[in-house]
Amino acid sequence: MTEKKASWTAVLVCQGRAVADGRLAVGRFADPVAVRLLRPDERAAVDRARAGEQPRGWRERMEYELLGGTAGVLAVRTVVIDDAVRAQGNSQLVLLGAGLDARAWRMSELAEVDVFEVDHPASQADKRDRADGLAPVARSLTYVAVEFGRDALDSALRSAGFRDSLPTTWIWEGVLPYLTDAQVAATLTVVADLSAPGSRLIATYPTRNRLAGLGRHALRLFTRLTGGGDPLRHEPHLSTWSPQEMRALLNDHGLTVTDDRELFGAATELGIPVPQSRAYGLGRAVIADKS
Repeated sequence: MTEKKASWTAVLVCQGRAVADGRLAVGRFADPVAVRLLRPDERAAVDRARAGEQPRGWRERMEYELLGGTAGVLAVRTVVIDDAVRAQGNSQLVLLGAGLDARAWRMSELAEVDVFEVDHPASQADKRDRADGLAPVARSLTYVAVEFGRDALDSALRSAGFRDSLPTTWIWEGVLPYLTDAQVAATLTVVADLSAPGSRLIATYPTRNRLAGLGRHALRLFTRLTGGGDPLRHEPHLSTWSPQEMRALLNDHGLTVTDDRELFGAATELGIPVPQSRAYGLGRAVIADKS
């Protein structure tokens, strides 16, 4: 991430959802909006991945494999999070590090919900350009430009019309590994302070894995071989947690963990074919409520 360029990871995540739409966990997962948020070249890569025929060229084949694997990860992660959002039914939804998330456009359950998308200014400017012409299904959609670790999240949200007197569902998907422990703790302090009783936090997080560096090295190698730069240069992985550490962290901020799921197990339950790699796991999804 830079001041002039939006997140490479956000594009990959959106491509993964577009590849998975109508193909994985049918009846539980759907994201027909994702493809509409992609640029023509990004959409072409999705079309190749959805075709189901492995390309002959080695560069296209590497891209094909990357998007196919990403689709499985995103489908299971999305189902787990969406289920938790529906189950709580709060009238405010805040997406921390929203990227190219399409929930405000695709979830009919948000018809009576005010959605606040919080993200880095560069990523958000790119998102607004991509979403131009799309009509949200949410009651309202408000963009809140915040750079985590530098800008005040609480004042930014309040200025955008957020009401801390109402129960709120918070989604923190795919963001925690890019923040330091101090940034995570500081954000949780704000989330807890702004959360009325009945609020819910849904977050995904990586666990410690001595081989995880191999997966990130392979990703860097892939992009270099296909003519791209280092995608993780401005988005390095900084933090990991054990389930015990995550529970203690959330408890310290007044949030009670009601579920903490290993996402590979959830993929198995959903019948989503994702490989279990020792070098790069799917991580976990935690749900914590404010009583």
